[in-house]
Amino acid sequence: MNDPKIIVALDYSDAAPALALVSRLDPNLCRLKVGKELFTAAGPALVEKLLKLGYGIFLDLKYHDIPNTAAQACKVASNMGVWMINVHALGGRKMLVAAREAVESVAHRPKLIAVTMLTSLAQEDLVDIGITATPAEMVLRLAILARDSGLDGVVCSAMEASLLRKQFGVAFCLVTPGIRPAQTDPDDQSRVMTPQAAVQAGSSYLVIGRPITQATDPLRALLDINREIGVSL
Repeated sequence: MNDPKIIVALDYSDAAPALALVSRLDPNLCRLKVGKELFTAAGPALVEKLLKLGYGIFLDLKYHDIPNTAAQACKVASNMGVWMINVHALGGRKMLVAAREAVESVAHRPKLIAVTMLTSLAQEDLVDIGITATPAEMVLRLAILARDSGLDGVVCSAMEASLLRKQFGVAFCLVTPGIRPAQTDPDDQSRVMTPQAAVQAGSSYLVIGRPITQATDPLRALLDINREIGVSL
């Protein structure tokens, strides 16, 4: 079964440019991430169009609410037929368990993963909100909580991937944003890594946005990154 390792982040505010970009890609080479901005603008109708084009969809809405509300949102999202959804690990054990139970009741269960710590956050940001642990300590603590709650994996920085892979083994899913090919701008990410280094560190899937979406030839950029991480084309 084809299992593309690259998830292209569709960080657009409208469906038209997202669909234009997607028409230049290949569902055999990548999956797509639909986040809050694009989903707010275009909603489930866009997700349905992308699914019909053959793409696996990571619906990146980061649900974080009381257990029942988060669980019902996960159930509705799962019924769209998406490949993956996520919640915030900081929602706590009861919320995580409720979300996991909700997705298990649908016909085509998506992968359910938890956000540990946003890759835009650095040590000083944690101090600002009263957390004295290091980013790595926080990510490990929240990843253990997600694993113990029955989730499939976590979103984490590639910088923590090696630590988590050693802790959880090969089956635990590690989805890593903050991926930047060599010689590209890190933009608003604080903790970044190249695609090859991320895979070597233990990342399962790489979330990549601007290096592909803003490339002159997005398909060529996608092909080049797949080659870099050792995917046979």
